[in-house]
Amino acid sequence: MTTRRDPSSSGDAQPAYHRAARGLGGLLAFAATPIAIVGLALLLFFNPLWVGFEQDRTDVAGITGYTPAEVHAATGAILADVYFGPPTFDVTVAGAPVLDPAERSHMADVRVVLLRFLALVALALVALVALVAVAGRSAWLWRAAAAGAAVLAGAVVLVGAAFAIAFDQAFLAFHELFFPQGNFEFNPLTERLVQLFPEQFFSETIIALALVVLVLAGAVAGLSLRRARLLSTTRAAATTGSVAAGVAGEARSAGGPGR
Repeated sequence: MTTRRDPSSSGDAQPAYHRAARGLGGLLAFAATPIAIVGLALLLFFNPLWVGFEQDRTDVAGITGYTPAEVHAATGAILADVYFGPPTFDVTVAGAPVLDPAERSHMADVRVVLLRFLALVALALVALVALVAVAGRSAWLWRAAAAGAAVLAGAVVLVGAAFAIAFDQAFLAFHELFFPQGNFEFNPLTERLVQLFPEQFFSETIIALALVVLVLAGAVAGLSLRRARLLSTTRAAATTGSVAAGVAGEARSAGGPGR
């Protein structure tokens, strides 16, 4: 009498499960790595320290007619509303509102986009930490992270080239993508938002951001590939040692009691 073996009990199911889990984990690491890099780089620039430094560089006080202290106070209040709310953006200088209703509406939209992206960055970081905790000794995880970082570096080069060749068109395309409602065009002669953040401010900040992202992406790609190679070499050595030990054991067993 023959017993029919349940296919689910065969040794094929578990390897298939592991391959699927490894594939999904690799895709997650590939996607999460560039998101985390961009998010961390963005926080280096979207803060009062960098913004104040760059506003001084681009003479925002001269453009707006405010004193440097008033520029920094107004900008600090705007950034506080972006990060912490409430998103009223009703900052005043000498009792007069800095932003008009259209500018306040646009900054409210900026806040929504930024906070959603930062939430995505937080999820990406959590995913990467979980992947490292579960599969940190697997070479495939580090290869996937390296691939994600390399793709990000390539994308930054392409986008940077677009901004370098046609800044106005690229900047407009960026705003049309993230602010399709269209409330992002302002008169630099009369409206304070584009005076506080003039074109030179954005162009220099974008260049600095791109350079930092490239450096971070290159570092992550290089370190991840190095980690993957180390793990692959260690695993290969362990496998070779295990095979050699097995062969030696079989040889001892074959010549054992009868000698």
